[in-house]
Amino acid sequence: MAYQKIGSLKSVADFRDYLQALASDVLVDEDILAGEVSPLAQPLDIPGARGTLRLGNRWAIQPMEGWDGTPEGRPSELTRHRWQRFGESGAKLIWGGEAVAVVPEGRANPGQLLSSDENAASLEELRETLEKAHRERWGTTEDLVVGLQLTHSGRFAQPESKDRRSPRVAYRHPLLDESFGVRDDSAVVSDAEVGEIIEAFVGAAVRARDAGYAFVDIKHCHGYLLNEFLGAHTREGPYGGSFANRTRLTREIVSGVRREAPDLEVGVRVSIFDMVPFRKSMDDNEGRGAPVDHGELRPYQFGFGVDAEDPTNIDLHEGLQFLELLCDLKISLVNISGGSPYYTPHIQRPALYPPSDSYQPPEDPLLGVVRQLRACRDLKRQFPQLTMVGSALSYLQDYLPHVAQALVREGWMDFVGLGRIVLSYWDLPGDCLEGKSLTRRRFCRTFSDCTTAPRNGLVSGCYPLDRYYAERAEASILKEAKAR
Repeated sequence: MAYQKIGSLKSVADFRDYLQALASDVLVDEDILAGEVSPLAQPLDIPGARGTLRLGNRWAIQPMEGWDGTPEGRPSELTRHRWQRFGESGAKLIWGGEAVAVVPEGRANPGQLLSSDENAASLEELRETLEKAHRERWGTTEDLVVGLQLTHSGRFAQPESKDRRSPRVAYRHPLLDESFGVRDDSAVVSDAEVGEIIEAFVGAAVRARDAGYAFVDIKHCHGYLLNEFLGAHTREGPYGGSFANRTRLTREIVSGVRREAPDLEVGVRVSIFDMVPFRKSMDDNEGRGAPVDHGELRPYQFGFGVDAEDPTNIDLHEGLQFLELLCDLKISLVNISGGSPYYTPHIQRPALYPPSDSYQPPEDPLLGVVRQLRACRDLKRQFPQLTMVGSALSYLQDYLPHVAQALVREGWMDFVGLGRIVLSYWDLPGDCLEGKSLTRRRFCRTFSDCTTAPRNGLVSGCYPLDRYYAERAEASILKEAKAR
């Protein structure tokens, strides 16, 4: 396909010309500023339950899911290695660190971390590993804020085997059920089970507080259970239908956390928009993605932040309502994302080289980045009182700092969220802040091995660019799997 490879561009001017031909409103700074003059080096104080949260700069590390925990749900050496790098990065906001399941049946894979009384000490040690690394590299942790992401994988749960799905869903989805193992109504979470899930989130939050985490992220993104409940238009009963009902689960979890852990901050990472699912087109020789047939499903009622009349478009109307609800709940930490890696990866994490089981990008991946950046900008303008983290920037590659600096300066977002790129270039924030020359060979080129590996039952990591993973036995297994 004719999409421009970011890595082949020779200068900031070349990238700016390319980007602004697609999106003239996205700014690109010529020079990366270092030290106190940099917009990305500015501290930020956030009022909180424990007092003011002091954050030393505007870099954030997004939560990862490494598939590398123990069968009991405790961190492994691989997990601790990744968190040590988070600490060394120079970023002052660690948004959730890791997706930690609140119940065994909510694990996305048998290697996902699990919050339990038995695992509490190991999760505390994980935080201590990160903070020790940060202190040794940067001298202090007084302006470092570390959170823990709490999740239930819902439709994408695979708690017992990497090869067997055990979905728990908010509602029957006519376009997703067959693909993800939902065969009858027994997969739908009952109202009674919802109550148990609420208590599990609350209990996990208390354990996170006791383990020294400054906040918990109640995960509402990427098609996982709480995100799916936001789109439960067709569900009957108290947790579906109206907007008030579809957000009841959110309100009850937050209320429980505030009751049991009043000194703990609460944040929310949310897929603020979505689309109808995409699949590889059989009519396209290059295997590009195309929306699945949904002609008989209009108005479309199977998602959140979707244009009901044309679900190949996004709609921020309910997203604005959701942020207003978060304000009412006194939640000020919000991380903006979109879509799902399972059925709309091109809008969730744009890539030129998708995972081996996915489709080729149906649009220039840069447009996927712009879609998320504009959504964050529009929401931030409506809710300036919220502290917002932006996502989907890894695809910008060498020019990520040039765009990020401009966006923070212009108020599009408060923090620059780094996801996949951290696996290969974890200390990018530090290099930028200290004015060092950036290492081009460490920028993520979106080869998607960090996703293809888990899809084949392997641990996640940057196999192409990080020697730590390239030298592991899984690298050869992954190469064979991709060839197949």
